[in-house]
Amino acid sequence: MQFVTYKTHKRIGYITLSRPEKRNALNDQVVSELKQAFQQAEQDEEAKVIVLKAEGDAFCAGADLAYLQQLQENSYYENLADSTHLKELFYQIYTLPKVVIASIQGHAIAGGSGLAAVCDYAFAVPEAKFGFTEVRIGFIPAIVMVFLLRKAGEQKAKDLLLSGRLISAKQAKKYGIITNLAEGNLVQEVEDFAQELIEKNSAQSMAATKQMIAHVQHLTLEEALDYAAAQNAKARATEDCKKGIESFLKKEPVQW
Repeated sequence: MQFVTYKTHKRIGYITLSRPEKRNALNDQVVSELKQAFQQAEQDEEAKVIVLKAEGDAFCAGADLAYLQQLQENSYYENLADSTHLKELFYQIYTLPKVVIASIQGHAIAGGSGLAAVCDYAFAVPEAKFGFTEVRIGFIPAIVMVFLLRKAGEQKAKDLLLSGRLISAKQAKKYGIITNLAEGNLVQEVEDFAQELIEKNSAQSMAATKQMIAHVQHLTLEEALDYAAAQNAKARATEDCKKGIESFLKKEPVQW
């Protein structure tokens, strides 16, 4: 891959955007390589938690505007194929059966804020800026809107998406776009948190819980409770549940 790298270290799969000269802007090739990297991470038995990070000053500047300009010559169906490509990436991250942590060392704008929003956790340095600026260039934040409404709620999402203004990392935490402000070394804080998940939690349980969170929100109350009861029953028969309960009753630390 040219613009994305993947490696595993200490049971963490690191996916790195490596297009710093273009502020890690997204185009067809970058999206393709990200999808490939997340598929590799999902299949990597050595990686229990995934970290998405970037090289350079910016985390991701969103869509490559030169690329978008080229797409204006496309037919509707060609553009639909391209937007579906991005939709598939966001859905892949959101439903990946492994926890995904965004490590945001610089500005995350438009699609970059979208990437942060679809990750399960997002750590950011205080000086990072966030925003969905699409309306300011005559575009729309269509795909990320679906995820932002879930994450931030309608009023906060409406405020961000309609205003197009940039906000600080501190404000982004209040809006629910990021989960943690890095108070010291971002890389170390992300690794420490990832290791906490790796050492203390069952991978099987985290995957099932993440799947439920993605699925349960579109169900009616009765459907959601029936689904939850079924998942509860299934979880009791898993090897991880048996192992965890046995270790707890024996007052022994469980090795995940």
